[in-house]
Amino acid sequence: MDSKEKSLREELSSLQSKLQSRDVYSSKDYPALARRYAELQSIVKLFDEKKQLELQLEQTKHMVVLSDTELAELAKTEQAELEAKLAQNEEKLTEALLPKDPNDERDAIVEIRAAAGGDEASLFAGDLYRMYVRWCERKGLKTELVSESPSEAGGFKEIIFAVRGENAYQQLKFEAGVHRVQRVPVTESSGRIHTSTVTVAVLPEAEEADIEIKPEETRVDVFRSSGPGGQSVNTTDSAVRITHLPTNLVVTSQDEKSQIKNKAKAMSVLRSRLLQAKIDEEHKQLSDARRSLIGSGDRSEKIRTYNFPQDRITDHRIGYSRSNLQGALGGGIDDLIEKLQAKELELKRGEQ
Repeated sequence: MDSKEKSLREELSSLQSKLQSRDVYSSKDYPALARRYAELQSIVKLFDEKKQLELQLEQTKHMVVLSDTELAELAKTEQAELEAKLAQNEEKLTEALLPKDPNDERDAIVEIRAAAGGDEASLFAGDLYRMYVRWCERKGLKTELVSESPSEAGGFKEIIFAVRGENAYQQLKFEAGVHRVQRVPVTESSGRIHTSTVTVAVLPEAEEADIEIKPEETRVDVFRSSGPGGQSVNTTDSAVRITHLPTNLVVTSQDEKSQIKNKAKAMSVLRSRLLQAKIDEEHKQLSDARRSLIGSGDRSEKIRTYNFPQDRITDHRIGYSRSNLQGALGGGIDDLIEKLQAKELELKRGEQ
């Protein structure tokens, strides 16, 4: 047993003892401990499977040497199958032992903002919002609107929503950056192609235990909602604006009828932005290749182009292009997300 396997088994045993205590279930650390326990269980299971396969392979090799012709041929077939299974096991084990982003399992906050291009940018911001919502529906992830600022053209100047479900942040984190669209706007009478941009920020949703925000560090303002909604939304002071004084970050929420709910949503976004600032600092320690893949948070960083005349979508970080743009906007972006995740895995392996 190598030192890595030994230390993981010892950690699993220690966690098992902790989780047997009744007090742990009321602790704020319980969710993280339970996740780590499940992760360790799956890794140790792979180590156990590897040992079993190696033992079976050794026995089969003896059969190849010692058996008669007919049994030897059967043993050779079994040997090939076991070698393939062992290779798959080692591949899974290598991947499981790579360092993980500690935020991958979190829910996500997605912020979409129209950038260059006026009305056309706001319309495309709406297209991207619907694309992500449809993709989330396909994946069984839940979305919750936090705030929206509609444009007169029918899109959004800004829209913020939460995505909740298994590994939400891990699946969406590579969507952060500048999304460029090239198409003929519906308002363009001469048929000229316009280029517009929309920025997408993806933040891991922070919990209260992650980021401490003291009451004296914030200024809370309430005002009347101006967006679409029911009568009580627009006629009561239910909207909330929170200013974080140390950083001057401002977060607004006005989608709910309840001032309390809007404040809770705004605080969630504020905590997540502060957590993202910490993550950005940590990313400086990553290799240049992984930084370019994950993104620096720079709002000028173009990551993807949606070219309507050529029916082509291109992710510039991995040099990947495909057709069926309408399919992508309908939520069919699994291939893009999977290729970006595969690239991250490849880069992690190269750093080991």
